[in-house]
Amino acid sequence: MPNDAAARRSPRRAASTALTDWADGLPPASGAVVMATAVLSVGLYLLGVEWASLVLLGVALVVWLFLATVFVRHLLTERDRWRHEIDTPPALTAVAATAVLGTRISLLGHQPVSVALLCLSVLLWPLLMSHVVRHWQSRVPGAAYLVCVATQAIVVLAATVATADRQTWLMWPALALFAIGLVLYAVVLLRFDFRQLATGQGDHWIIAGAMAISALAGSKLVAAAAPHGPLRWATPAHDALRVVTLVALGLALAWYAVLVVCELRWPRLHHDVRRWATVFPLGMTAVAALSTSTAADVPALWTCGKVLFWPALAVWAVVGAGAFRAAREGTAPRTPAGLSPPG
Repeated sequence: MPNDAAARRSPRRAASTALTDWADGLPPASGAVVMATAVLSVGLYLLGVEWASLVLLGVALVVWLFLATVFVRHLLTERDRWRHEIDTPPALTAVAATAVLGTRISLLGHQPVSVALLCLSVLLWPLLMSHVVRHWQSRVPGAAYLVCVATQAIVVLAATVATADRQTWLMWPALALFAIGLVLYAVVLLRFDFRQLATGQGDHWIIAGAMAISALAGSKLVAAAAPHGPLRWATPAHDALRVVTLVALGLALAWYAVLVVCELRWPRLHHDVRRWATVFPLGMTAVAALSTSTAADVPALWTCGKVLFWPALAVWAVVGAGAFRAAREGTAPRTPAGLSPPG
C-alpha cells in the first residue's frame, strides 16, 4: 500500500514540478497577455457586448494574479534573475497590465479595487522605469515603447477613476503624465531600430499601440475638460486637448496601416510570446477610436473603431490558441521581447 500511494503521488508531483518549471520560464513580456485581454474587454464593454466583456475580464484577472505570483516568487527566491528582468522594457508590462485591468474594473463600478490597482501602478512605475531607462541601448526594439504605454495606461486609469469618483484633483497629475508619455514616445522613436518593422517578432507593433493608448488617454482628458462634462476640469484647454488627441489617433492609425503592410510583406506566422504585443495595439487602436469618437464628437471614428475591433479579437483568439498549445506541450516561450538584439 505505501508503494501504491507513493506511485500515485509521483505523477502528481511530477506534474506540479513541470508546471512550476513552466511558470518560472515565463518572461516579463507575458504581461502583454493581460494588457491585450483587458483592453479587448474594455472594447466589448463599449460596444455593449457585456457578457463577452466579463468573460475576457475574468481571463485577464486570472492571468494577472498568476503572473503577480510569479513576479513575487522571483523577487523572493531568485533576486539576481528578478533584477535582470526589471532592467528590460517588458518589465513595464507589469505597470501597463495593472492599469488597463484597473480601468476595466473601474468601468464595472468597483472603484476601491481600481484605486488599489492605481496605487500599485503608481508605485511600480518609477521603480521599473528607472531600471529600464538606465539600460537603454543606442538602438532599441519595439518593446522600448512600453515606457510610453505604461505611463499613458496610468493616465487612462487615473482619469477613469477621477470621473467615476468626481475626484478632479487626480486630473492634474494625469495631465502631467500624459505630457511625459508623449515626450517618452518621441525619445524612443529617435532610438528605434526601424529594421524591426521587417524582422520584429511582434513587439514592433507597440510603435502603434503607444500612440493609440496616448489617444485613449487624451480622450479621457478631453471628456473631463468638456464644458458640460462630469468634471468641467480645465475647460479652457478642451480644444487644445482635442486636437492633440485627434493627432495621436491619426498617427496610431497611420502606423497601423504601415504595420499591416509590413506583415503582408514579411509574414511571421510562428507562435511567439511577443505576439501578445501585437494583439494589444490592435485592440487599443480600436478602443481609442471608440473613446475618441465620443469624447471629441467625431461619429465616423465609432464606425472605424467597430471595424478595427473584430480583427483584433480574431487575432487574440489565434495567439491565445498558440499560447495554450505551447503551455500544454510545456514549450518554453520564445526569446522575451526586448531581450533579443535588434536586427
